[in-house]
Amino acid sequence: MSLGSSMRPCGDFRTSYASDTTIFATPVTRYLVIALIIGLLFVPLIGNPYLLNLMIQIGYYGIAALGLNLVVGFTGQISLGHSAFFGFGAFASAWLNNSLGVPVFFAIPLAGCLTMLVGLLVGIPAGRIKGLYLAIATLASQFIFEDFFARADWFTGGSSGAMAEYLTVFGFSFDTDQTYFYIVLFYVVLMFTFTSNLIRSRDGRALVAVRDHYLSAEIMGINLTWYRIMSFGLSALYAGIGGALFGHYLGFVSTEGFTIILSIQFLAMIIIGGLGSIYGTLLGTIFMVLLPELMEWGVHLTSGVFPDIVQSLAYIKEMAIGLAIILFLIFEPEGLAHSWKRIKAYWKLYPFSY
Repeated sequence: MSLGSSMRPCGDFRTSYASDTTIFATPVTRYLVIALIIGLLFVPLIGNPYLLNLMIQIGYYGIAALGLNLVVGFTGQISLGHSAFFGFGAFASAWLNNSLGVPVFFAIPLAGCLTMLVGLLVGIPAGRIKGLYLAIATLASQFIFEDFFARADWFTGGSSGAMAEYLTVFGFSFDTDQTYFYIVLFYVVLMFTFTSNLIRSRDGRALVAVRDHYLSAEIMGINLTWYRIMSFGLSALYAGIGGALFGHYLGFVSTEGFTIILSIQFLAMIIIGGLGSIYGTLLGTIFMVLLPELMEWGVHLTSGVFPDIVQSLAYIKEMAIGLAIILFLIFEPEGLAHSWKRIKAYWKLYPFSY
């Protein structure tokens, strides 16, 4: 055997543009993701209602958080009004179904499109301003939408809220956690796959270029204004679909559920998960959904020693979210996605992991 034929590659070498833009780094990763999706199909058959409820929450919040990551993580903009788009999608889907008679099956994507149009309008200032000024502008849009939700009785029902019918397909109603789980799973797979393809496309690379160095991007011919506005439109699309799934899952949409606190929670999801990371968004969403549950479990566990602590449960949950953001910014600013990469690298190179 010759020396050349016995040599094998000993690294991750990418020698073509196609190999550099693959969705999955290795075939093993692809097979693991497919196996995970197939495994999730059996969760409603064996999972209890509490587990299904948490996973459904992770699904629709994860879709909305992924949209925010497109703006903040991939484009380098800032948005403090993401929950307003989330709420607009929930109300829009209910309005399309209740007032115009659009079936819920079509109302959910249409609500995402309507929210995207609103996001494009809100994103117009993003083409001209950035940094602190953009943060103030998006914060202002949050309060504008909150006031709109409270006053637009024809759209939101005002202080009474709006009913959101359950999704029905060919007479079959997805009105239980076991059945609605599949709807949320479908949209999660669809939106995360779409985002993975978007980021490896020309437009996706342009968004990243705007984030990394906008002057260099402009010199290369990238239209900064267009891509900044587009990122807000796409972000609103994701938030709208996530909000519509949220509304039809609860069966009722209230104006009190889409405050600045929820916007901060969305920011926490992408900061903790990892800015500019698709699967990190999902990790951050899982963390943020489970954190209040862990806090509640801990409070009830210690209630025997500190009886009055139960009354402070709501404040403890909010404090835990703020503390988690601070600790991650200090000790792991690149989020859980970076931690996962380090764990994989350690075991891949073990025992020579140094």
